[in-house]
Amino acid sequence: MSLRKKNILSGDDPMAIDEAVRTLKEDSLVAIPTETVYGLAARASSPNAIKKIFTIKGRPTEHPLILHIAKIQDLPLWSSELSNDAHVLAEKYWPGPLTLVVRRNNKVCDEITGGRDTVAIRCPSHPITTELLIRLGDAIVAPSANRFGKVSPTSALHVAEDFADEINVILDGGECSIGVESTIVDCTTNPPQILRAGAITAEKIQIECGITVASASGESRASGMLEKHYAPNCAVELVSDRKDAETRLSQLNRDGRSGEIIDFGADLEMYAHELYSRLRDADKRLVDVVIAVKPSMSGIGIAINERLKKASNAA
Repeated sequence: MSLRKKNILSGDDPMAIDEAVRTLKEDSLVAIPTETVYGLAARASSPNAIKKIFTIKGRPTEHPLILHIAKIQDLPLWSSELSNDAHVLAEKYWPGPLTLVVRRNNKVCDEITGGRDTVAIRCPSHPITTELLIRLGDAIVAPSANRFGKVSPTSALHVAEDFADEINVILDGGECSIGVESTIVDCTTNPPQILRAGAITAEKIQIECGITVASASGESRASGMLEKHYAPNCAVELVSDRKDAETRLSQLNRDGRSGEIIDFGADLEMYAHELYSRLRDADKRLVDVVIAVKPSMSGIGIAINERLKKASNAA
């Protein structure tokens, strides 16, 4: 039986969601689709299941996880204190690609937060995962469903390629519509800080909510804040324009090395949607160097540039 047939179940099938719920209640892990990337899910109320995430991903236990809830009304169930900014942002952008860091309550176990007094929470908009959460009657924690520090998955097949027989249930919800991880905003600071860029930008928040959001400062305290992350096996080099990319590609070819250019011009949404798939495909074809043309620093281009910088570990 092929990997796809054995592990990947159609999320449109109610029986598949029922199986995923049973698997989670048995303290096993399930891969889930979201609008950003695929997640590796465990029940939020099961420390034993959560520990399995760290083991299978090779993730440091002090690196906090993001808790996912079914609806905005569940936010107070996991937090001891919510600022006005947190309320405003949740009302405006949930369900959607925004994670809020808030004060945790006693219901949140240390395994989720790395022992911190804050917890990152989001309400995803993918209908399959929303249905799963409702049927489960619990929150889940769900970092990206890939090896720690590597390229995030944006399809069910990506998850199966990474974990083979280590995950019994992978819910297929199609390709992720956005393709890069959620924006993370720390609402416990004044002003709030963006800890990870995503589709919802500081400019967008300022315009739509009247909230000024600062850049991140202080210790690494959320997913994606490490200097090296989202990295394929091949080298990633960043250039400013297509001409520089083609010059570098010619140089690589003269040196007997293989290279590939990633460039989507002004189409930032397509760049975000395709970036991780292109990096994964380059690894499968054993490309030596991916040459990425940096997109404009506007809209989701800010998040793309952040991911590219971490993938290349560029200074």
